[in-house]
Amino acid sequence: MLITHDTRCALDAVVDLVNTAPEDTTTPDALPDVAALEDFVQKHEISDVGVLSEFDLSAVRKIRGRFASIFSASDPRAAAGLINDLVAAAGTTPRLTDHDGYDWHVHYFAPGASVADHLAADCGMALAFFVVSGEQERLRRCEAPDCRHAFVDLSRNRSRRYCDSRTCGNRLHVAAYRARRKEAAG
Repeated sequence: MLITHDTRCALDAVVDLVNTAPEDTTTPDALPDVAALEDFVQKHEISDVGVLSEFDLSAVRKIRGRFASIFSASDPRAAAGLINDLVAAAGTTPRLTDHDGYDWHVHYFAPGASVADHLAADCGMALAFFVVSGEQERLRRCEAPDCRHAFVDLSRNRSRRYCDSRTCGNRLHVAAYRARRKEAAG
């Protein structure tokens, strides 16, 4: 599957957005205010975004939940329905652009769209490409019992199980190793 630069940027943005949600009632929201949303927009170089407000923050939090549902979809048909609803509500308007030194690429949001519609359109289309190519199973949640972060498995053989092998994966491997040593020691 060919993943273009702008699709990869949209995938990174949607994964980061989904992972800002609190995991439970004891975890704080990583998108607590407009300043955090502004940081998110800047980090992901989201273009054509004006002054952000509380309304934008609320709208982005709503689509964040909708994106989270896509990563938890049981099959391609369920994911497709969720993506279709999200993208349609954003009022997609595909157009070619070559801004900020990037070669020609497609933006799916309408000019002047809100940041929520921008994310819904561009990120929704990036996820749609995975469903269309039969790769919906690459949209995953971390298998570590204490982590349910979203990630996109871009490994060649679709074998990635953890959001980060250095943290979640390594922690579980070390725990399994210690349990085996303890059992062997008897």
